[in-house]
Amino acid sequence: MSDVSFMFTITDRDRVEQFSKLYREHGVEIGFVSYGHGTAASEILDTFGLEDAEKALLMSVILQDSFPAIRKDLEQRYHIDVPGTGVVFTVPMSSIGGKRQLSILLGRQRYIPKEESEMKNTENELIIVIANRGYTEGIMDAARSAGVRGGTVLHAKGTAMQGKEKFLGFVLAEEKEMIIMVVKTASREGVMRAIMDQSEVKAAQAVCFSLPVSATAGMRLADPTEE
Repeated sequence: MSDVSFMFTITDRDRVEQFSKLYREHGVEIGFVSYGHGTAASEILDTFGLEDAEKALLMSVILQDSFPAIRKDLEQRYHIDVPGTGVVFTVPMSSIGGKRQLSILLGRQRYIPKEESEMKNTENELIIVIANRGYTEGIMDAARSAGVRGGTVLHAKGTAMQGKEKFLGFVLAEEKEMIIMVVKTASREGVMRAIMDQSEVKAAQAVCFSLPVSATAGMRLADPTEE
């Protein structure tokens, strides 16, 4: 699944529509946007030519083959390589809840399956569940039944600028919850299956996928083989 990636864009709040417009031209929709502030010290901001402005984190699912063209446009049109403009990076997705989930995540992008490949030597996985607000407890109950000890919930909104455009199968204006949890790679499939089999998942209009985690610190994860 390494040919499908999660793309993160970090930029100033007032540039969200600029980036969204460019991505839509490439058939990529901004799935969610979360807002915050940078945490760098002032001397670091000065070094890199950054301002201590309010930031936006844009999240999308893309085909990795399409990223070079997106990057070229970002450099030529928005000068992304100039310090202070923004940061864009991709993380390969290691698994997705099912074919329908993949189709929903990619939207207008056409996916041609290739030979499966996985990142080697990754002991942990980041599972992400995106659902309508109000279903977190049911989803976490399902995850706990498969051995997950806990997770983190982030609140987000879709980014449609007009009408009732849809992404991930629901109206973008609705408020969403993003539940993230780190699990052992060996238990990933069992956890995702438990979540997708949960009775409220359909009502929550949830999608579930995972990303490889290269390193962790300060956590001891449950192992299904442990008694």
